[in-house]
Amino acid sequence: MAKKVGILTGGGDVPGLNTTIKTVTTILTDAGVEVYGLRRGWAAMLALGKGADADPAEWFIRLDKGNTRTIDRTGGTMLHSSRTNPMAVKQAEVPAHLQAGAPGPDPDGKVDLTGAAIQTIEDLGIDVLIAIGGDDTLSFARRLHEEGAPVIGIPKTMDNDVAGTDFCIGFSSAVTRSIEMIERLRTPAGSHERFLVVELFGRNSGETTLISSMLAAVDRALISEVPYDPERVVELLCEDREANPSNYAVLTISEGAHPKEGSIYETGESDAFGHRKLGGIGKQMSDYIQETTGEGTIYQSLSYLMRGGPPDTLDRMVAMCYGRIAADLALSSTSGLMTALREGCYVTQPLTVVGTRHVNVDRYYDVEQYRPKMDSVLGLPMFLE
Repeated sequence: MAKKVGILTGGGDVPGLNTTIKTVTTILTDAGVEVYGLRRGWAAMLALGKGADADPAEWFIRLDKGNTRTIDRTGGTMLHSSRTNPMAVKQAEVPAHLQAGAPGPDPDGKVDLTGAAIQTIEDLGIDVLIAIGGDDTLSFARRLHEEGAPVIGIPKTMDNDVAGTDFCIGFSSAVTRSIEMIERLRTPAGSHERFLVVELFGRNSGETTLISSMLAAVDRALISEVPYDPERVVELLCEDREANPSNYAVLTISEGAHPKEGSIYETGESDAFGHRKLGGIGKQMSDYIQETTGEGTIYQSLSYLMRGGPPDTLDRMVAMCYGRIAADLALSSTSGLMTALREGCYVTQPLTVVGTRHVNVDRYYDVEQYRPKMDSVLGLPMFLE
C-alpha cells in the first residue's frame, strides 16, 4: 500500500476538480496514507526537488480532511493549474537548479526535463502520483509511466476528447452552461429579429458544440472536425430565420472550426503543448453573416462561462467516483492506469491509450446540413460513443 500519495491538476480548470481532490484525500487519509497536493500542475515537478530554491510551501501542500472539507462546493481547483509541459521547456525557462544536468535543446530550442520530473517524485518520497487533466496533461503522465514512474490518470476536459473514456470531468457542466446561455440569448435574438452566433470551447473536438446544439435545438452547428462553406451556412440560416415565427436563427460554432478555404483562427504564441490561443472564429462568422445578408447579428463567445462555477450533478458524481477509483488504485500500489467510463460502466484503462478523441461525424453529424443528426439510440451508451 502506498504511504505517500501526490495529486495535481493540469491544464484548464473545470467544475468537479475539487470534488475529486476531496474524495481522494478523504479515502486515503482514513486509510492512514499521507496525501500531498502539488500546486500549479506539472510546474511543481520543475520547481521542487534537490537544489531548488523555491519555497516548498508555495508548491507542495499537505492535504487532509480539514482543508478539503468544503472545496467540493466550488468550481476550479484549490491546487491551481498551469500548462507546463516538462517534455518541452524553453531553454531560457529551465530552472537554475536544473540547468547543469539538463540535456541539450532540440531543434526548436526546447529541453526535455522528464528526467528531472521523475527525480522530483523520488525526492518528495511520493509512492503514487495522481494526475488530473486532459489529453495534454495526461500525455505527460503517460510519458512518466513509460519511464517507470508510478502515475495514475484521471481525465478532465470540457471538450470530452480524451481517448479511452466516454466521459471527462467538466463536460456535463460545460454542456449545461452552454444550453442555459443559448436559451437566454434567444430572447434578444428573437426580440430584435437577428441571427445569433454562439461560440463554444472546443479545439480539436466539436463534441461540446454537437451535444449542446442538439439539446438546445439550435438551427445549425459548426464543429471542429468538419470544414464548412460560409455561403452554404448563410443560405441555410436565412431559410431557418424565414421559417421561424419569431424571425431569428441560431448558429453555434466550435472555436476550432474553420471554413473550407481557410484555417483555424489562432492568435499569439504556442504554449508548451504547441497550441496557439483560439477564439474569434464566431465573430468572424457573425461579421460575414451581417455583410452578406445586411441583417443584424448577435455574437457571443461563452468562453470561460462554460467552465466557471460549481459542477452540475453529473460532473459531481463522476468526479467523486473517479476519485474513489484512483484512491483504491493507490491503496493497492497500482499505477499506469486511467479512470474511465465505458458504455455506462466505471472501468480503468492503461495510460498508453491517452490521445485525442473526435466526434463520430458519420454517425452523429450531417455534413450537408451542418447540424447534429440522431438515429435510433437503442443499444448505445449514455454518452453516445
